[in-house]
Amino acid sequence: MPIFSFLLFVFITSFTPGPNNIMAMAFANKHGYKKTIKFCLGVGVGFFAITLLCSFLNNILLSAMPIIEFPLTIFGVAYMLYLAYKILISKDTKGEDDEGNSNGFFIGILLQFVNPKGILFGITVVSTFILPYYTSYASYLLFSFFLGIVGLLSTFSWSLFGSIFQKYLLHNRQQFNIVMAVLLLYSAFSILVK
Repeated sequence: MPIFSFLLFVFITSFTPGPNNIMAMAFANKHGYKKTIKFCLGVGVGFFAITLLCSFLNNILLSAMPIIEFPLTIFGVAYMLYLAYKILISKDTKGEDDEGNSNGFFIGILLQFVNPKGILFGITVVSTFILPYYTSYASYLLFSFFLGIVGLLSTFSWSLFGSIFQKYLLHNRQQFNIVMAVLLLYSAFSILVK
């Protein structure tokens, strides 16, 4: 396997803006870094699961992709639009009980199963870099674990950015929410325009 190409592809794709990273930054800005850890862990677990499923079911997924690609894309775009709307209308929650953040772990996992960028990334990395060179289930598990860790690290880094600038962004929350919503809209529409 061309290790450098694999790592370059994985890190560039994982650390560039996308639904996971934008949501992590928005969560951290709104709830703080510690409360965002649940979301980041959910992203890591969800990404591990998606990659593992892509490894084991690659041939089935590739043959079914023309059938499921359009509904998956529409559902993923609709979910991202919903997330953009929720960010756009969110208000300052100082002093409020944060019930929405308690489900951060499950939101992080769910996002992976409706995130076309993540699913297509999983299929691409598995079919291009893993399956041609490795055939054991142990290697699929190790690569999935590695890719889950990379997903976790990318969301952690974006949430750290959101929490570091939290005090500054508190004064500009509406503008920040608009920018985050627009970035999610861009992510959603870029999936449609491929």
